Amino acid sequence: MASPAPIHRLQAPLRRSLARAAALSTRSYATIPSAPASQPTSQESSPAASASAPATKPRPTYFKDTTLASLDDFIANQSSAAPLAPSEAYTLRTAQVGPAGKKRTITRLPEWLKTPIPSAGANPEFAKIKADLRGLNLHTVCEEARCPNIGECWGGSNKAAATATIMLMGDTCTRGCRFCSVKTSRKPPPLDPHEPENTAEALARWGLGYVVLTSVDRDDLADGGAKHFAETIRRIKQKKPTLLVEALTGDFMGDLDMVKIVAESGLDVYAHNVETVENLTPYVRDRRATFRQSLKVLEHVKKVRGKEGIITKTSIMLGLGETEEELWDALRELRKVDVDVVTFGQYMRPTKRHLAVEKYITPDEFELWRQRALDMGFLYCASGPLVRSSYKAGEAFIENVLRKRSGEKAVSEALGQAVAAEEATSAKSA
Repeated sequence: MASPAPIHRLQAPLRRSLARAAALSTRSYATIPSAPASQPTSQESSPAASASAPATKPRPTYFKDTTLASLDDFIANQSSAAPLAPSEAYTLRTAQVGPAGKKRTITRLPEWLKTPIPSAGANPEFAKIKADLRGLNLHTVCEEARCPNIGECWGGSNKAAATATIMLMGDTCTRGCRFCSVKTSRKPPPLDPHEPENTAEALARWGLGYVVLTSVDRDDLADGGAKHFAETIRRIKQKKPTLLVEALTGDFMGDLDMVKIVAESGLDVYAHNVETVENLTPYVRDRRATFRQSLKVLEHVKKVRGKEGIITKTSIMLGLGETEEELWDALRELRKVDVDVVTFGQYMRPTKRHLAVEKYITPDEFELWRQRALDMGFLYCASGPLVRSSYKAGEAFIENVLRKRSGEKAVSEALGQAVAAEEATSAKSA
């Protein structure tokens, strides 16, 4: 016979279970409205009783049923409203931010500078390029410099449209320009000896027709990384001779011998950015970079390869406080050293530690400077708020120019060989 003690211990849990079941049977949920106590339930109510029962008063709510705007008004490029006039669209808007008593006025980012956020899930080309870069331990200036065009350039509709700017020699720079968000260190990690081969392999895999190579400044190296840069270009040309290569280099501390090494490596476009006008250079760029030093780099490239042998290119940021006359002077100096291509883009502050934006330039102003540059004799000018030095909009034009020059050179060489053969034949017959 069982002792009474275990039975007594079982009574407490049993009572708790019965109490919980009773509570659940009478509990009301927020999603299931309960009937008032005076109103019979649906099982007990009759048709006559339900007809005479008073209607339940709805619970008050803070939400209103007033329609403020259609969904299309919140979706880019789908709004049914009439487009704004340029004067209204280009008007800068301000906002008050901060706690009470310490509010400050900020300028909102203009509409023409807003871009969609890139997504690897929504764009297969974007995902593929990113996966290849990580798999081969490669870096891009698109990511390191937080370029606003990364979704557009990486997410082309096909391989020929998708482009990426490879950043050689690591992701850490020895200089500290006040506009750039690339990491800075006096002693960056050593160069990756496999980087030239990995870069050439990635570019051959993507099947592009035009590529941009750039690099961080490596003042810690004796040659500034020029030989590493040149070796990468040679490897690319070996794997795919038809691939057009643009190299966006630093100034190599003014060492023109290093500039020559890169210029003679087989590249098609040599780019070096002056970044801003001469008067603002000491405040915008690292103290080791000067406007005149950059001009010497671009001039020396033409001396090495000839005026028609290579295209030189530079870029200028607007919105840093430059004046119109200063910009005119910069363009005149660039034309003196036969620079072929210039690009204008809006300076956008990467973080609060960097230089503030002095002015947002409107699209109309960018178009004005594009026309002025072309009138001065530049071969091509890409100008717009989101244009960057390696923006693909200019690459398509430059690619056509290079291929046209290559074709003319091939025809000229063929004609020369034919004339020489004909003269040799005439000499033998005489």
